Amino acid sequence: MKDHRQIGRELDLFSFHQFAPGAIFWHPKGWLIYQTLVNFIREKTKDEGYMETSTPVMVKSALFKQSGHWEHFGDDIFNLKVDKEDYSLKPMNCPESTIVYSSKIRSYHDLPLKLSEFGILHRNELSGVLGGLLRVRQFVIDDAHLFVRRDQIQEEIHKLLLLVMDVYKTLDFVPKFYLATRPEKAMGDTKSWQEAEKDLEEALKSAKVKFGMKLKEGAFYGPKIDIHINDSQGRDWQLATIQLDFQIPQSMNLSFINQDGQKERPAMIHRGIFGSLERFIGILLEHTQGNLSFWLSPIQVVILPISDKVASYAHKVFEELKVANIRTEIDLRNERLEAKIRNATLQKIPYLLVIGEKEKEGQKIAVRTREGKDLGQMEISAFKKKIAGENSNT
Repeated sequence: MKDHRQIGRELDLFSFHQFAPGAIFWHPKGWLIYQTLVNFIREKTKDEGYMETSTPVMVKSALFKQSGHWEHFGDDIFNLKVDKEDYSLKPMNCPESTIVYSSKIRSYHDLPLKLSEFGILHRNELSGVLGGLLRVRQFVIDDAHLFVRRDQIQEEIHKLLLLVMDVYKTLDFVPKFYLATRPEKAMGDTKSWQEAEKDLEEALKSAKVKFGMKLKEGAFYGPKIDIHINDSQGRDWQLATIQLDFQIPQSMNLSFINQDGQKERPAMIHRGIFGSLERFIGILLEHTQGNLSFWLSPIQVVILPISDKVASYAHKVFEELKVANIRTEIDLRNERLEAKIRNATLQKIPYLLVIGEKEKEGQKIAVRTREGKDLGQMEISAFKKKIAGENSNT
């Protein structure tokens, strides 16, 4: 089985360089996969009221001291001096999302307020543990923070559990759920933690989700539901997380005006469906060995004309597929057909369209799969109809 770094090299998806250890140089095809996953999450959550934000990568360290990250997560933060003041590169989006929340007075009518962000994060990982896409210093999480009233907690966590199950089903993963409880080093009092843990346990039971326990493995600010998968090689990976937080709203002095006109503290729900996008792509590449689903493949179709005599018809097919938003390439190299087929197969392109004199005369295409299956001749319209379902991630 190939390592994701080897797959990335062979498919020209990304690279690494000594000038930026722990960070990724995304090549066009790899970045297309990345953006497709980002848009996939946007599409899945578009009807749930999420509002996307963008917050600074570098802020004064005082923010993380107030939020509690400095005390509990300080060793992982990159720090620097600017104009004799202490600044940090953000390791998480949550403290800055509270600034967006606090930018105006919130009413109970405004909640739940759902702020999402695909923000660049940095964590000071030791050089010895860095490993391709799986362990990096710079990364992005498909992050969201939900500011909710206490009476909204169950409904919103239920929706998130359904979202996780839907997303993972699309990707052919079977999720396993775990409830992670208060760690040894944590913010806040035991009573508020017990309440948050009870809320998460109730949500899991209400959704009829089987779950295991991860004792003392919660975040420092709250208990969480961790979602694991097993890949094609039987390896266990923790990906999604749903965290219930009563502590950061306290440390950041968040409030909303309740029905009685009084200030009340909201709860925060932190969620990431993929977790780190970099890590998720690394896992996905090894799980599929580069044979990504049609909708995720950076090049979905390659056209292989047998000779220059059919080049004009090959271009016509290319343009028609392009108009249909099918990611298509055309191989016009002066190579034998067998060599072109081998190259396209190695590039893991889902469909190979061979065009010769017969196809040109009949205004058809000869369709092959990357697995070597010959689907025979088809009209272009029939081929487009066939792959329409495959190009959907619903």
